[in-house]
Amino acid sequence: MSQKIIPVIMAGGKGTRLWPLSRSSAPKQFIQVAGDRTLFQATLLRVADRTVYEAPVVITNQDFRFLVAEQARDIGMSLSGILLEPVARNTAPAVAAACAYLGERFGDDALLQLLASDHEIDAGDAYMEAIRIARDTALADRIVTFGIAPTEPATGYGYIELGDLLPTGARALRRFVEKPPLEKAEAMLAAGGFSWNSGIFMCRVGLLVSELKRFAPAVLDAAVAAVEKAHRDLDFVRLDPESFGGSPDISIDYAVMEKTENAAVVPSAFAWSDLGSWDAVWKLGAKDEAGNVVLGNATLINAENSLVVSRAGHHLAVQGVRDMAVIASEDAVYVGRLEDSQEVGKLVKRLAAEASTARLTESHPTSYRPWGGFTSLLDGDRFQVNRLFVLPGKRLSLQRHHHRAEHWICVKGVAEVTIGDSVRLVRENESIFIPQGEVHRLHNPGKILLEMVEVQTGAYLGQDDIIRLEDDYGREKA
Repeated sequence: MSQKIIPVIMAGGKGTRLWPLSRSSAPKQFIQVAGDRTLFQATLLRVADRTVYEAPVVITNQDFRFLVAEQARDIGMSLSGILLEPVARNTAPAVAAACAYLGERFGDDALLQLLASDHEIDAGDAYMEAIRIARDTALADRIVTFGIAPTEPATGYGYIELGDLLPTGARALRRFVEKPPLEKAEAMLAAGGFSWNSGIFMCRVGLLVSELKRFAPAVLDAAVAAVEKAHRDLDFVRLDPESFGGSPDISIDYAVMEKTENAAVVPSAFAWSDLGSWDAVWKLGAKDEAGNVVLGNATLINAENSLVVSRAGHHLAVQGVRDMAVIASEDAVYVGRLEDSQEVGKLVKRLAAEASTARLTESHPTSYRPWGGFTSLLDGDRFQVNRLFVLPGKRLSLQRHHHRAEHWICVKGVAEVTIGDSVRLVRENESIFIPQGEVHRLHNPGKILLEMVEVQTGAYLGQDDIIRLEDDYGREKA
């Protein structure tokens, strides 16, 4: 491939369809569903071949900026840019902003590939052949989408009807079909000539800009202004909030793909899933002789065709179930029929509406920060116990708290602790006390992960009681 492709990875979604593992502050693209990589990391690795791809551009929600940077660093992947959406919008504004950014840096002839960050894809020979055909078709001035050969009459996917064969081996795109009822999906499969809509696109930047200008000018104008008025923050590009927020909230399918005469589709045989439900996870998993998929620690008796997932060390004992999903996170358990797993979102909405359960939809007991993170171990009246983990060479902000004191116990590594004007090393099995209101900082000067047990005591223990005086990461709030 003579002209390299610039991957644009969409990583801003806050979907919770894989609850309780997925939460609004840690959605499915940033969690390990199966295997030792997150879906976002797996997406990065699919575009790691520098003979085919340039370094990727990631567009994400500003709340996820450190997750993106840290997970890319963890696998040694350099990024060409990280664009931060100041407010949630649909895919068309994000794509338009990416085009404006790439146009400035690489010109209108740059070739982009738009990818979701939360899909499971077998990136073998069939995938690379589809990429080759898509590239040739895109260079022939087409906006190319990838159509997945359907394996069942799925109702959770949109469909594409294929048109005439093109010289490059792609097909003209006849029409999009919304997520169909079962009877219509069965009829389309029986008729042939339909593919699942993967949501993966490839085209020249200039062509997509011209089609946005023609069919969605307000989206393009808002995106161009958001990029022109953007400012750099460490390794991030913060899109202008007022400009980006003024964009219509519309998908790229509705804005452009269903209107353009220049669309094409590459019928693709590679294995693909959007992992949009626990049923999809079960279908892709390695099954035992009874059809069960087990991820984590579990013992099953008289169980068939079920998915059992255990996180945070819980051992699940499951007996006498069939076609069920049993999912245990650190602080919640979901049990439901696999055939109903598309409806988990309704359950999450109900949990979010109740004050007593809303936090279960928002964040995990483990929260990640640019320096490492912390796990909440125990909450009590006027006290809280956390496990802190600090990456080698990283340090927390210089800060103080109005309402709480803290006791730190080092359980692994060596900590450099600043309290007021003094700096002290705290080694394994040693502890230190930070009085209420005192300026302090925690630093890991070593080469291994630092782990501390933190006991907070006081009248108020919320994360917003952090007054930052200095910060390596440009943060203003906890």
